[in-house]
Amino acid sequence: PGPGMESLPEAVLIRILASIPAVELLLVCRLVCCQWKDLVDGAALWMLKCQQEGLTRAESDAENWQNFYFLSKKRKNLIKNPCGEEDLEHWGEVENGGDGWKIEELPGDFGKEFPSEEVHKYFVTSYEWCRKAQVIDLRAEGYWEELMDTTQPKIMVRDWYAGRSDAGCLYELCVKLLSENEDVLAEYKSETVTIPQDNDASWTEICHTFSSYGPGVRFVRFEHGGQDTLFWKGWYGVRVTNSSVTVEP
Repeated sequence: PGPGMESLPEAVLIRILASIPAVELLLVCRLVCCQWKDLVDGAALWMLKCQQEGLTRAESDAENWQNFYFLSKKRKNLIKNPCGEEDLEHWGEVENGGDGWKIEELPGDFGKEFPSEEVHKYFVTSYEWCRKAQVIDLRAEGYWEELMDTTQPKIMVRDWYAGRSDAGCLYELCVKLLSENEDVLAEYKSETVTIPQDNDASWTEICHTFSSYGPGVRFVRFEHGGQDTLFWKGWYGVRVTNSSVTVEP
């Protein structure tokens, strides 16, 4: 028999392996022999895959190109139904103060259009506190334990809120990183934002990035809410939409 693939120059072998889907590299190719295992575990193969698929970052930022590749491919908003397109579906622990939560079409009465044309609806609160929450299971979303414990990728949280121009309102955001047993390992809580009556109804983004949060994070609990400050019957409280939680590469 002629020479096998093991006789190929390493650079050629890396180019061949880079054409194989990432999951097969880990589950199949990595088990073939010690040489292939070293290549799959090394940086050069994943740098090439990132280059081929347009996933770029400064090499000085590179610690683990394999993790960077998978995090980049997985990157998506982990909040389900962030804009009310499915009513209150996926939102739990709902507190319906006053007349409760309602979904309205943008821009709404005494409101403004959202900065992105992709957002068409928002949730609006009433004359007593309305809150709703979502708990994200990171393992179910494909973020394995070793990745979360060792790499500890940044977890970015964003939310958008606005008042209507004829009513004042309050807004709060609270996000917690939870362990397997739902112990709080890190927490971000905004101040209580007060929007005065006769405001300009513009949309404001609030964001926070968790980093170096330590091992053990398995869940993210996102909660937000608010109310109006005039105690008017109906839905004159804060409006929220386009919430997001992303695990960053």
